[in-house]
Amino acid sequence: MGHMMTIGNAETSVQAYVSEPAATPKGGLLLISEIWGMVDHIKDVADRFAAEGYLVLAPDLLTDIGMTPDVAAEVLRGLADPDPEQRSKVQPRLREITSPLNSPEFADKAVAALRACFDHLEGVPALAGRVAVAGFCFGGTYSFTLATKEPRLRAAVPFYGTCDFSEEELSRINCPVLAFYGEEDKALVDKLPLVKARMFGAGVDFDAVVYPGTGHAFFNDSTPIRYDADAATDSWKRTLAFLEQSLNQ
Repeated sequence: MGHMMTIGNAETSVQAYVSEPAATPKGGLLLISEIWGMVDHIKDVADRFAAEGYLVLAPDLLTDIGMTPDVAAEVLRGLADPDPEQRSKVQPRLREITSPLNSPEFADKAVAALRACFDHLEGVPALAGRVAVAGFCFGGTYSFTLATKEPRLRAAVPFYGTCDFSEEELSRINCPVLAFYGEEDKALVDKLPLVKARMFGAGVDFDAVVYPGTGHAFFNDSTPIRYDADAATDSWKRTLAFLEQSLNQ
């Protein structure tokens, strides 16, 4: 349904997957992938949102560090191998590829690319004032990040993203936030009370849904070992209702 295009200018440009609705869009959606980058799954999710009426941009933030679809497939196959020895062999490869993510330079470049994509959507006359962001894992984290940096954003939907911002930083969020977590994703769920307290202190309209018996990446139906159909279905319905309300007030 969609296609790749270059977003931005000579100073800041990024390749993005664009998926368009059949009719006048309900709004614009910036969709940020998991750590696996521009794989078929994220394109499929973009197409699903487009089928619901949204004009979607999914930026490719990870090819430049070496996380191509082929590499992602290789790593995911290794991680899913029933042999523990084979699973351990792929870990150094994954750490090597993802090590740049911890650098301030990567974060600055990623935020600049996201802003370029946001500006592109905001510049479409039918979408001005009706642009949201959603993302998964890495993309969930950067959904929180963009919300703290872009006051024109109308809604944010982070799926199992990290939110380590201070109350002062969170006070810059100017839109409602709907976040999803799996109960067994302890690294995030254990921190959720602190996130809620800081969001409350910052005056952010924040709602967090935690699905019992599920873990990280429960929405990703391309990884059967993690996918949870009930949680995925419910979070999808909640997301669509949230976007409908937030972008049409």
